[in-house]
Amino acid sequence: MDEDQGTLFDSPADDARTAVPDARTQRAPLAARMRPRSLAEVAGQRHILEPGSLLPRLIASNRFGSLIFYGPPGCGKTSLAEAIARETSSRFVRVNAVMSNVAELRGILATARMRAEPTIVFIDELHRFNKSQQDLLLPDVEAGVIRLIGATTHNPGFYVNPPLLSRSHLFRLDPLPTGEIVRVLRAALEDSDRGLGVHGTRATDEILGSLAALCDGDLRRALNALEVLAMSLPRSAEITAQELEIFARERRIRYDADEDEHYDTISAFIKSVRGGDPDAAMYWLAKMLSGGEDPRFIARRLVILASEDIGLADSRALPLAVAAHHACDFVGLPECELNLAHATLFLATSPKSNSATMALGAAKEALASGPVQEVPVALRDKGGQASKRMGHGKGYEYSHEFPEGISGQDYLEKPLKIYKPGTAGAEAAIAERLERWRALKAEMKKGIPPSHD
Repeated sequence: MDEDQGTLFDSPADDARTAVPDARTQRAPLAARMRPRSLAEVAGQRHILEPGSLLPRLIASNRFGSLIFYGPPGCGKTSLAEAIARETSSRFVRVNAVMSNVAELRGILATARMRAEPTIVFIDELHRFNKSQQDLLLPDVEAGVIRLIGATTHNPGFYVNPPLLSRSHLFRLDPLPTGEIVRVLRAALEDSDRGLGVHGTRATDEILGSLAALCDGDLRRALNALEVLAMSLPRSAEITAQELEIFARERRIRYDADEDEHYDTISAFIKSVRGGDPDAAMYWLAKMLSGGEDPRFIARRLVILASEDIGLADSRALPLAVAAHHACDFVGLPECELNLAHATLFLATSPKSNSATMALGAAKEALASGPVQEVPVALRDKGGQASKRMGHGKGYEYSHEFPEGISGQDYLEKPLKIYKPGTAGAEAAIAERLERWRALKAEMKKGIPPSHD
Protein backbone atom coordinates (compact mmCIF):
# COMPACT_ATOMS: atom_id res chain seq x y z
CA MET A 1 0.00 0.00 0.00
CA ASP A 2 1.44 3.43 -0.93
CA GLU A 3 1.15 6.78 0.81
CA ASP A 4 -1.85 7.88 -1.22
CA GLN A 5 -3.81 4.99 0.27
CA GLY A 6 -3.43 6.30 3.78
CA THR A 7 -0.87 4.00 5.35
CA LEU A 8 1.66 6.82 5.78
CA PHE A 9 0.26 9.76 7.67
CA ASP A 10 2.44 12.49 6.18
CA SER A 11 1.60 16.16 6.30
CA PRO A 12 0.98 17.73 2.89
CA ALA A 13 4.27 19.62 3.22
CA ASP A 14 7.17 17.64 1.77
CA ASP A 15 9.50 18.60 4.59
CA ALA A 16 7.00 17.83 7.35
CA ARG A 17 8.36 15.57 10.05
CA THR A 18 5.43 14.81 12.29
CA ALA A 19 3.22 12.26 10.61
CA VAL A 20 1.06 11.14 13.51
CA PRO A 21 -2.63 10.86 12.62
CA ASP A 22 -4.75 13.49 14.30
CA ALA A 23 -7.93 11.75 15.45
CA ARG A 24 -9.15 14.61 17.62
CA THR A 25 -12.28 15.37 15.66
CA GLN A 26 -15.75 15.22 17.09
CA ARG A 27 -16.55 12.36 14.77
CA ALA A 28 -13.78 10.17 16.19
CA PRO A 29 -14.50 8.01 19.26
CA LEU A 30 -13.83 9.68 22.60
CA ALA A 31 -10.92 7.30 23.28
CA ALA A 32 -9.22 8.50 20.07
CA ARG A 33 -9.92 12.18 20.74
CA MET A 34 -8.47 11.96 24.24
CA ARG A 35 -5.19 10.34 23.22
CA PRO A 36 -2.24 12.03 24.98
CA ARG A 37 -0.36 14.66 22.99
CA SER A 38 2.91 14.22 24.87
CA LEU A 39 4.65 11.84 27.26
CA ALA A 40 3.54 14.07 30.15
CA GLU A 41 -0.11 13.37 29.28
CA VAL A 42 0.25 9.58 29.18
CA ALA A 43 -1.85 8.05 31.96
CA GLY A 44 -0.26 5.61 34.35
CA GLN A 45 2.92 3.64 33.57
CA ARG A 46 4.93 5.59 36.14
CA HIS A 47 7.32 2.63 36.43
CA ILE A 48 8.69 3.38 32.95
CA LEU A 49 7.87 7.10 32.63
CA GLU A 50 9.21 8.56 35.88
CA PRO A 51 11.65 11.43 35.20
CA GLY A 52 15.12 10.00 34.92
CA SER A 53 13.90 6.56 33.82
CA LEU A 54 15.37 4.93 30.73
CA LEU A 55 12.51 5.58 28.30
CA PRO A 56 12.09 9.34 28.96
CA ARG A 57 15.87 9.77 28.68
CA LEU A 58 15.93 7.92 25.35
CA ILE A 59 13.08 10.06 24.01
CA ALA A 60 14.55 13.34 25.31
CA SER A 61 17.85 12.64 23.57
CA ASN A 62 16.08 11.27 20.47
CA ARG A 63 18.61 8.47 20.44
CA PHE A 64 16.32 5.51 20.93
CA GLY A 65 16.35 2.46 18.66
CA SER A 66 13.56 -0.07 18.44
CA LEU A 67 11.02 -0.45 21.23
CA ILE A 68 8.49 -3.17 22.07
CA PHE A 69 5.56 -2.33 24.33
CA TYR A 70 3.94 -5.35 25.94
CA GLY A 71 0.75 -5.21 27.99
CA PRO A 72 -3.01 -5.81 28.14
CA PRO A 73 -5.55 -4.02 25.94
CA GLY A 74 -6.22 -0.36 26.73
CA CYS A 75 -3.06 0.24 28.77
CA GLY A 76 -1.69 2.90 26.38
CA LYS A 77 0.69 1.15 23.97
CA THR A 78 -0.55 3.01 20.88
CA SER A 79 -0.88 6.30 22.76
CA LEU A 80 2.69 6.02 23.99
CA ALA A 81 3.98 5.33 20.48
CA GLU A 82 2.16 8.36 19.06
CA ALA A 83 3.38 10.56 21.91
CA ILE A 84 6.97 9.49 21.20
CA ALA A 85 6.56 10.38 17.52
CA ARG A 86 5.27 13.85 18.42
CA GLU A 87 7.96 14.45 21.04
CA THR A 88 10.69 13.61 18.50
CA SER A 89 8.95 15.20 15.45
CA SER A 90 9.34 11.89 13.64
CA ARG A 91 7.65 10.57 10.56
CA PHE A 92 5.19 7.95 11.81
CA VAL A 93 3.87 4.95 9.88
CA ARG A 94 1.22 2.82 11.49
CA VAL A 95 0.81 -0.82 10.46
CA ASN A 96 -1.80 -3.25 11.73
CA ALA A 97 -0.26 -6.70 11.64
CA VAL A 98 -3.64 -8.36 11.18
CA MET A 99 -4.32 -6.60 7.88
CA SER A 100 -0.79 -6.03 6.60
CA ASN A 101 1.24 -8.25 4.27
CA VAL A 102 4.77 -8.62 2.96
CA ALA A 103 4.14 -6.44 -0.10
CA GLU A 104 2.93 -3.52 2.01
CA LEU A 105 5.84 -3.95 4.40
CA ARG A 106 8.36 -3.92 1.54
CA GLY A 107 6.83 -0.69 0.24
CA ILE A 108 7.04 0.99 3.63
CA LEU A 109 10.68 -0.04 4.07
CA ALA A 110 11.60 1.09 0.55
CA THR A 111 10.08 4.52 1.18
CA ALA A 112 11.88 4.78 4.53
CA ARG A 113 15.25 4.12 2.84
CA MET A 114 14.77 7.19 0.67
CA ARG A 115 14.34 9.43 3.72
CA ALA A 116 17.21 11.32 5.25
CA GLU A 117 15.99 10.61 8.79
CA PRO A 118 14.69 7.41 10.40
CA THR A 119 11.00 6.62 10.17
CA ILE A 120 9.09 5.30 13.18
CA VAL A 121 7.20 2.21 12.03
CA PHE A 122 4.56 1.37 14.61
CA ILE A 123 3.31 -2.22 14.29
CA ASP A 124 0.15 -2.89 16.26
CA GLU A 125 -0.32 -6.53 17.30
CA LEU A 126 3.25 -7.37 16.35
CA HIS A 127 2.72 -10.97 17.47
CA ARG A 128 0.47 -11.47 14.43
CA PHE A 129 3.44 -11.10 12.07
CA ASN A 130 4.89 -14.45 11.06
CA LYS A 131 8.62 -15.23 11.15
CA SER A 132 9.28 -14.12 7.56
CA GLN A 133 7.51 -10.78 8.11
CA GLN A 134 9.48 -10.16 11.29
CA ASP A 135 12.74 -11.19 9.58
CA LEU A 136 12.00 -8.70 6.79
CA LEU A 137 12.30 -5.87 9.32
CA LEU A 138 15.72 -6.88 10.64
CA PRO A 139 18.09 -5.33 8.04
CA ASP A 140 16.41 -1.92 8.22
CA VAL A 141 16.21 -2.06 12.01
CA GLU A 142 19.93 -2.88 12.18
CA ALA A 143 20.83 -0.16 9.68
CA GLY A 144 18.79 2.45 11.56
CA VAL A 145 16.57 3.09 8.53
CA ILE A 146 13.50 2.57 10.71
CA ARG A 147 12.81 2.77 14.38
CA LEU A 148 10.43 -0.07 15.10
CA ILE A 149 7.85 0.36 17.85
CA GLY A 150 5.95 -2.88 18.31
CA ALA A 151 2.82 -3.29 20.45
CA THR A 152 1.65 -6.69 21.61
CA THR A 153 -0.67 -8.22 24.18
CA HIS A 154 1.28 -11.50 23.94
CA ASN A 155 4.48 -12.38 25.76
CA PRO A 156 7.22 -11.25 23.32
CA GLY A 157 9.44 -14.10 24.46
CA PHE A 158 7.07 -16.53 22.76
CA TYR A 159 5.89 -14.53 19.76
CA VAL A 160 8.72 -12.21 18.67
CA ASN A 161 11.72 -13.64 16.83
CA PRO A 162 14.81 -13.67 19.10
CA PRO A 163 16.96 -11.60 16.65
CA LEU A 164 14.32 -8.86 16.57
CA LEU A 165 13.76 -9.03 20.31
CA SER A 166 17.49 -8.75 21.01
CA ARG A 167 17.65 -5.52 18.98
CA SER A 168 14.79 -3.87 20.87
CA HIS A 169 14.19 -2.37 24.28
CA LEU A 170 11.27 -4.22 25.89
CA PHE A 171 8.89 -2.29 28.17
CA ARG A 172 6.04 -3.93 30.05
CA LEU A 173 2.92 -1.74 30.44
CA ASP A 174 0.48 -2.44 33.27
CA PRO A 175 -3.30 -2.10 33.50
CA LEU A 176 -4.12 1.44 34.62
CA PRO A 177 -4.94 2.04 38.29
CA THR A 178 -8.53 3.10 38.97
CA GLY A 179 -7.41 6.54 40.13
CA GLU A 180 -5.62 7.23 36.82
CA ILE A 181 -8.67 6.18 34.84
CA VAL A 182 -10.93 8.44 36.95
CA ARG A 183 -8.58 11.37 36.30
CA VAL A 184 -8.84 10.87 32.52
CA LEU A 185 -12.61 10.34 32.66
CA ARG A 186 -13.01 13.58 34.61
CA ALA A 187 -10.86 15.40 32.05
CA ALA A 188 -12.94 13.94 29.21
CA LEU A 189 -16.17 15.14 30.82
CA GLU A 190 -14.83 18.68 31.22
CA ASP A 191 -12.85 19.10 27.98
CA SER A 192 -14.96 21.05 25.46
CA ASP A 193 -12.38 20.74 22.69
CA ARG A 194 -11.64 17.03 22.62
CA GLY A 195 -14.02 15.59 25.20
CA LEU A 196 -17.65 15.75 26.25
CA GLY A 197 -17.61 19.25 27.72
CA VAL A 198 -20.06 20.65 25.16
CA HIS A 199 -22.53 17.93 26.08
CA GLY A 200 -22.54 18.99 29.71
CA THR A 201 -22.77 15.47 31.15
CA ARG A 202 -22.10 15.31 34.89
CA ALA A 203 -20.92 12.47 37.16
CA THR A 204 -19.65 12.23 40.71
CA ASP A 205 -16.18 10.90 41.46
CA GLU A 206 -17.84 7.89 43.07
CA ILE A 207 -19.68 7.03 39.84
CA LEU A 208 -16.54 7.51 37.76
CA GLY A 209 -14.62 5.34 40.20
CA SER A 210 -17.19 2.57 39.90
CA LEU A 211 -17.09 2.83 36.11
CA ALA A 212 -13.29 2.68 36.13
CA ALA A 213 -13.30 -0.36 38.40
CA LEU A 214 -15.58 -2.20 35.99
CA CYS A 215 -13.14 -1.74 33.12
CA ASP A 216 -10.26 -3.84 34.48
CA GLY A 217 -7.54 -1.23 33.96
CA ASP A 218 -8.52 -0.70 30.31
CA LEU A 219 -8.66 3.07 29.68
CA ARG A 220 -10.02 2.71 26.16
CA ARG A 221 -12.93 0.65 27.45
CA ALA A 222 -13.61 3.18 30.19
CA LEU A 223 -13.67 6.12 27.75
CA ASN A 224 -15.87 4.22 25.30
CA ALA A 225 -18.25 3.34 28.13
CA LEU A 226 -18.35 6.95 29.34
CA GLU A 227 -19.18 8.13 25.84
CA VAL A 228 -21.97 5.59 25.44
CA LEU A 229 -23.45 6.54 28.81
CA ALA A 230 -23.21 10.27 28.07
CA MET A 231 -24.72 9.99 24.58
CA SER A 232 -27.63 7.96 25.93
CA LEU A 233 -28.66 10.84 28.21
CA PRO A 234 -30.03 14.32 27.47
CA ARG A 235 -27.60 17.22 27.53
CA SER A 236 -26.45 18.34 30.99
CA ALA A 237 -27.84 15.15 32.56
CA GLU A 238 -26.07 13.28 35.35
CA ILE A 239 -24.84 9.70 35.09
CA THR A 240 -26.44 7.94 38.02
CA ALA A 241 -25.97 4.58 39.70
CA GLN A 242 -28.96 3.27 37.75
CA GLU A 243 -27.30 3.95 34.37
CA LEU A 244 -24.07 2.47 35.66
CA GLU A 245 -25.91 -0.67 36.77
CA ILE A 246 -27.22 -1.18 33.24
CA PHE A 247 -23.67 -0.93 31.91
CA ALA A 248 -22.40 -3.35 34.57
CA ARG A 249 -24.98 -5.97 33.56
CA GLU A 250 -23.73 -5.83 29.97
CA ARG A 251 -20.07 -5.73 30.94
CA ARG A 252 -17.82 -8.38 29.40
CA ILE A 253 -14.96 -9.81 31.42
CA ARG A 254 -11.58 -9.19 29.78
CA TYR A 255 -10.38 -12.67 28.91
CA ASP A 256 -8.62 -13.46 25.63
CA ALA A 257 -8.55 -17.17 24.88
CA ASP A 258 -5.11 -17.19 23.25
CA GLU A 259 -3.37 -14.37 25.09
CA ASP A 260 -1.66 -13.77 28.43
CA GLU A 261 -4.96 -13.32 30.28
CA HIS A 262 -5.76 -16.95 29.42
CA TYR A 263 -2.45 -18.32 30.67
CA ASP A 264 -2.23 -16.04 33.71
CA THR A 265 -5.74 -16.92 34.86
CA ILE A 266 -5.39 -20.68 34.49
CA SER A 267 -2.07 -20.39 36.33
CA ALA A 268 -3.76 -18.52 39.19
CA PHE A 269 -6.54 -21.12 39.23
CA ILE A 270 -4.18 -24.09 39.46
CA LYS A 271 -2.00 -22.44 42.11
CA SER A 272 -5.07 -21.57 44.18
CA VAL A 273 -6.28 -25.19 44.10
CA ARG A 274 -2.77 -26.42 44.88
CA GLY A 275 -2.51 -23.92 47.73
CA GLY A 276 -5.76 -25.09 49.33
CA ASP A 277 -7.70 -21.84 48.79
CA PRO A 278 -11.20 -22.80 47.58
CA ASP A 279 -12.39 -19.18 47.55
CA ALA A 280 -9.66 -17.99 45.19
CA ALA A 281 -10.01 -21.14 43.07
CA MET A 282 -13.74 -20.51 42.60
CA TYR A 283 -13.13 -16.86 41.72
CA TRP A 284 -10.66 -17.74 38.95
CA LEU A 285 -12.95 -20.51 37.75
CA ALA A 286 -15.84 -18.05 37.48
CA LYS A 287 -13.64 -15.59 35.60
CA MET A 288 -12.65 -18.22 33.05
CA LEU A 289 -16.22 -19.38 32.55
CA SER A 290 -17.50 -15.81 32.27
CA GLY A 291 -14.78 -15.06 29.73
CA GLY A 292 -15.86 -17.96 27.50
CA GLU A 293 -13.10 -20.45 28.31
CA ASP A 294 -13.63 -23.99 26.99
CA PRO A 295 -14.78 -26.00 30.06
CA ARG A 296 -12.94 -29.05 28.75
CA PHE A 297 -9.66 -27.14 28.97
CA ILE A 298 -10.34 -26.40 32.64
CA ALA A 299 -11.32 -30.03 33.25
CA ARG A 300 -8.12 -31.30 31.63
CA ARG A 301 -6.07 -29.12 33.95
CA LEU A 302 -7.98 -30.53 36.94
CA VAL A 303 -7.25 -34.10 35.79
CA ILE A 304 -3.53 -33.28 35.65
CA LEU A 305 -3.63 -31.52 39.01
CA ALA A 306 -5.40 -34.47 40.65
CA SER A 307 -2.30 -36.63 40.19
CA GLU A 308 0.35 -33.92 40.21
CA ASP A 309 -0.63 -32.18 43.44
CA ILE A 310 -3.01 -34.47 45.36
CA GLY A 311 -2.04 -37.93 44.25
CA LEU A 312 -2.01 -40.57 46.95
CA ALA A 313 -3.02 -38.13 49.67
CA ASP A 314 -6.58 -38.69 48.37
CA SER A 315 -6.82 -41.01 45.39
CA ARG A 316 -10.49 -40.11 44.94
CA ALA A 317 -9.33 -36.86 43.34
CA LEU A 318 -8.32 -38.43 40.02
CA PRO A 319 -11.55 -40.32 39.26
CA LEU A 320 -13.59 -37.29 40.33
CA ALA A 321 -11.60 -35.00 38.00
CA VAL A 322 -11.96 -37.50 35.13
CA ALA A 323 -15.70 -37.66 35.84
CA ALA A 324 -15.88 -33.85 35.66
CA HIS A 325 -14.14 -33.97 32.28
CA HIS A 326 -16.65 -36.54 31.03
CA ALA A 327 -19.49 -34.40 32.38
CA CYS A 328 -18.26 -31.42 30.34
CA ASP A 329 -18.64 -33.51 27.19
CA PHE A 330 -21.84 -35.26 28.25
CA VAL A 331 -23.73 -32.37 29.85
CA GLY A 332 -22.20 -29.31 28.22
CA LEU A 333 -22.63 -25.67 29.15
CA PRO A 334 -24.03 -24.12 31.23
CA GLU A 335 -24.82 -27.07 33.53
CA CYS A 336 -21.30 -28.54 33.45
CA GLU A 337 -20.14 -25.43 35.30
CA LEU A 338 -21.57 -27.14 38.40
CA ASN A 339 -19.45 -30.23 37.75
CA LEU A 340 -16.34 -28.07 37.44
CA ALA A 341 -17.23 -26.24 40.65
CA HIS A 342 -17.72 -29.59 42.42
CA ALA A 343 -14.35 -30.92 41.26
CA THR A 344 -12.56 -27.62 41.97
CA LEU A 345 -13.81 -27.46 45.56
CA PHE A 346 -12.98 -31.12 46.20
CA LEU A 347 -9.44 -30.76 44.89
CA ALA A 348 -8.85 -27.42 46.62
CA THR A 349 -9.92 -28.83 50.00
CA SER A 350 -8.12 -32.18 49.60
CA PRO A 351 -4.84 -32.96 51.38
CA LYS A 352 -1.94 -32.42 49.00
CA SER A 353 0.96 -34.58 47.92
CA ASN A 354 3.31 -34.31 44.97
CA SER A 355 5.00 -37.65 45.70
CA ALA A 356 3.86 -39.15 42.37
CA THR A 357 5.42 -36.20 40.52
CA MET A 358 8.64 -36.44 42.52
CA ALA A 359 8.85 -40.24 42.22
CA LEU A 360 8.48 -40.10 38.43
CA GLY A 361 11.17 -37.44 38.27
CA ALA A 362 13.50 -39.49 40.48
CA ALA A 363 12.97 -42.60 38.34
CA LYS A 364 13.77 -40.67 35.14
CA GLU A 365 16.85 -39.19 36.78
CA ALA A 366 18.03 -42.67 37.83
CA LEU A 367 17.65 -43.86 34.24
CA ALA A 368 19.47 -40.83 32.84
CA SER A 369 22.35 -40.79 35.32
CA GLY A 370 23.41 -44.43 35.35
CA PRO A 371 23.45 -47.67 33.37
CA VAL A 372 20.02 -49.10 32.62
CA GLN A 373 19.44 -52.02 34.98
CA GLU A 374 18.72 -55.42 33.48
CA VAL A 375 15.52 -57.14 34.50
CA PRO A 376 16.47 -59.73 37.17
CA VAL A 377 16.25 -63.30 35.85
CA ALA A 378 13.64 -64.23 38.45
CA LEU A 379 11.32 -61.48 37.19
CA ARG A 380 11.63 -62.22 33.49
CA ASP A 381 8.75 -63.70 31.51
CA LYS A 382 9.06 -67.47 31.33
CA GLY A 383 6.54 -68.02 28.53
CA GLY A 384 7.84 -70.18 25.70
CA GLN A 385 10.38 -72.99 25.61
CA ALA A 386 13.34 -70.73 24.88
CA SER A 387 12.66 -68.61 27.93
CA LYS A 388 12.37 -71.67 30.13
CA ARG A 389 15.64 -73.09 28.82
CA MET A 390 17.34 -69.78 29.70
CA GLY A 391 15.99 -70.02 33.23
CA HIS A 392 13.69 -67.04 33.03
CA GLY A 393 11.48 -66.82 36.09
CA LYS A 394 13.59 -69.23 38.09
CA GLY A 395 13.71 -68.23 41.74
CA TYR A 396 10.63 -66.00 41.59
CA GLU A 397 8.78 -66.01 44.91
CA TYR A 398 5.02 -65.59 44.65
CA SER A 399 4.14 -62.73 46.99
CA HIS A 400 0.72 -64.06 48.00
CA GLU A 401 2.35 -67.07 49.66
CA PHE A 402 3.98 -64.85 52.27
CA PRO A 403 2.53 -62.88 55.21
CA GLU A 404 1.23 -59.49 54.09
CA GLY A 405 2.35 -60.36 50.54
CA ILE A 406 5.99 -59.54 51.32
CA SER A 407 8.48 -62.21 50.20
CA GLY A 408 11.68 -60.30 50.89
CA GLN A 409 12.67 -60.52 47.22
CA ASP A 410 14.32 -57.57 45.46
CA TYR A 411 12.78 -56.30 42.24
CA LEU A 412 15.82 -54.32 41.11
CA GLU A 413 19.37 -55.67 40.92
CA LYS A 414 20.49 -52.47 42.62
CA PRO A 415 17.62 -51.27 44.85
CA LEU A 416 16.78 -47.56 44.64
CA LYS A 417 14.90 -45.18 46.92
CA ILE A 418 12.56 -43.37 44.51
CA TYR A 419 9.14 -43.02 46.13
CA LYS A 420 9.04 -40.90 49.27
CA PRO A 421 5.51 -40.85 50.67
CA GLY A 422 4.08 -37.63 52.02
CA THR A 423 2.50 -37.16 55.43
CA ALA A 424 -0.89 -35.72 54.42
CA GLY A 425 -4.19 -37.51 54.15
CA ALA A 426 -4.26 -41.17 53.14
CA GLU A 427 -0.56 -41.11 52.28
CA ALA A 428 0.36 -41.06 55.94
CA ALA A 429 -1.07 -44.57 56.20
CA ILE A 430 0.86 -45.57 53.07
CA ALA A 431 4.07 -44.35 54.71
CA GLU A 432 3.36 -46.51 57.78
CA ARG A 433 2.57 -49.53 55.58
CA LEU A 434 5.79 -49.19 53.59
CA GLU A 435 7.83 -48.89 56.78
CA ARG A 436 6.22 -52.07 58.06
CA TRP A 437 6.96 -53.84 54.76
CA ARG A 438 10.59 -52.74 54.84
CA ALA A 439 10.92 -54.27 58.29
CA LEU A 440 9.29 -57.51 57.12
CA LYS A 441 11.55 -57.66 54.08
CA ALA A 442 14.63 -57.20 56.24
CA GLU A 443 13.47 -60.03 58.53
CA MET A 444 12.80 -62.35 55.56
CA LYS A 445 16.29 -61.74 54.20
CA LYS A 446 17.76 -62.64 57.59
CA GLY A 447 15.65 -65.81 57.75
CA ILE A 448 13.69 -64.55 60.75
CA PRO A 449 10.08 -65.87 60.74
CA PRO A 450 7.65 -63.01 60.33
CA SER A 451 5.80 -61.74 63.39
CA HIS A 452 2.00 -62.08 63.39
CA ASP A 453 1.32 -59.22 65.83
